[in-house]
Amino acid sequence: MPNASPPATVRHITVDEESAGQRLDNFLIRELKGVPKTHIYRIIRSGEVRRNKGRVGADDRVVAGDVLRIPPIRLSERAEEKAANPAPPREFPVVFEDDAFMAIDKPAGVAVHGGSGVSFGVIEQMRQARPQARLLELVHRLDRETSGLLLIAKKKSALKALQDQFRERETGKTYLTLVKGAWPARLKVLDQPLHKYLLPDGERRVRVTSKDDPDGMRSVTLVRVLRRLVPPPGLPAGLIDGFSLLEVTIKTGRTHQIRVHLASAGYPIAGDDKYGDFELNRQLIHAGLKRMFLHAWRLRLTHPVTGNAMELHSELPAELRAWAEISQ
Repeated sequence: MPNASPPATVRHITVDEESAGQRLDNFLIRELKGVPKTHIYRIIRSGEVRRNKGRVGADDRVVAGDVLRIPPIRLSERAEEKAANPAPPREFPVVFEDDAFMAIDKPAGVAVHGGSGVSFGVIEQMRQARPQARLLELVHRLDRETSGLLLIAKKKSALKALQDQFRERETGKTYLTLVKGAWPARLKVLDQPLHKYLLPDGERRVRVTSKDDPDGMRSVTLVRVLRRLVPPPGLPAGLIDGFSLLEVTIKTGRTHQIRVHLASAGYPIAGDDKYGDFELNRQLIHAGLKRMFLHAWRLRLTHPVTGNAMELHSELPAELRAWAEISQ
């Protein structure tokens, strides 16, 4: 007979200064990881969650020193399994770190968080590697296949301030990428709405759509040609136009934005297994490029505490530098 799960018990949580001012529902969603949102709203509505022994609403703001009563909650089987099989601890190269946040250099092939067939990602591994950290939260996302700068907040106030900057488009996010063909220097702005959809197997995809599509999200990408590259040995001589190394800055942060915009313009990213030239990708693997050439290279932002302007850089990893040596 399998061991029964330990009985769930009432918990009491004291709201700290960093959490003051948050809505109750958002506070609990962050505190009760693994608990479905529907369940959190249900225990609030039923009055099982109490603040200082009184009832409280989902949209009420918590105050530092509030004592919240949390009723016994059983995690789902999936959440219990995750708790029983935590992610292996792993540190990642640190580009910048202080008490407010950190910027790490994420390698290609690593998801930023668990889900969609991935049991764990960067954030789960970092939490295991730093059990003493009071808080580690992703500020933004990077595709699994993309390498480079990834921000992780260490304080709730820093998380909110940084996410506000991303949402208000106050950050400058610049990537380096290698595309098939000779990108025309005059083509500097791609301003095309993007539409998300699902494949029959449930996998997410994005396509360029018309400006009158009600589900289209305005997406703006700026492109600058850094250099032209001839095909390296091992690739067909028929690639007359070779490749272009581009500096790409996104003014909006849509899913797969750079990949879709560049492919739609006729210049797919080398190694892109979703929107790229699949036959070329097979040839590139044999020639030594075994991943997508997209790297989050530079990030301009305002420090969430000091207000100082910052510029962070992540150098191209060796497997990409071998294809396009860049002086940074």
